[in-house]
Amino acid sequence: MHAQLQILLEIQDLKTQRRELLETPGERDMEEQVFHVSIDDALAKLEEKIREMEDSLSAQVRGRYQRLAGRRGRVVVPVIRGTCYGCFVSVPTSLASDAERNQDLRSCENCGRFLYLID
Repeated sequence: MHAQLQILLEIQDLKTQRRELLETPGERDMEEQVFHVSIDDALAKLEEKIREMEDSLSAQVRGRYQRLAGRRGRVVVPVIRGTCYGCFVSVPTSLASDAERNQDLRSCENCGRFLYLID
């Protein structure tokens, strides 16, 4: 898998974890009471790691990522059976059937999201 794509997927996962901690009161309570984790500390560490990973992206990828992140919930989406799961538009057959899957950083021609191909 392309190194920048891997980083983008990891950032997206960390942001999902952050959102769950912020938006799910039951999750917060469980983390604090059962696991004795300070949610504020965990959120601060998540933010720090997200910034660190964003800084490790190339300038071009980081700029595109930041533009997309400001408008879209998910920046990296799968291509399943030739369909972008960000905008649900078919991607070119040459992209969907590429033998070098995920070795290049690709994006949807329609919505601009970064793509990763799965079967």
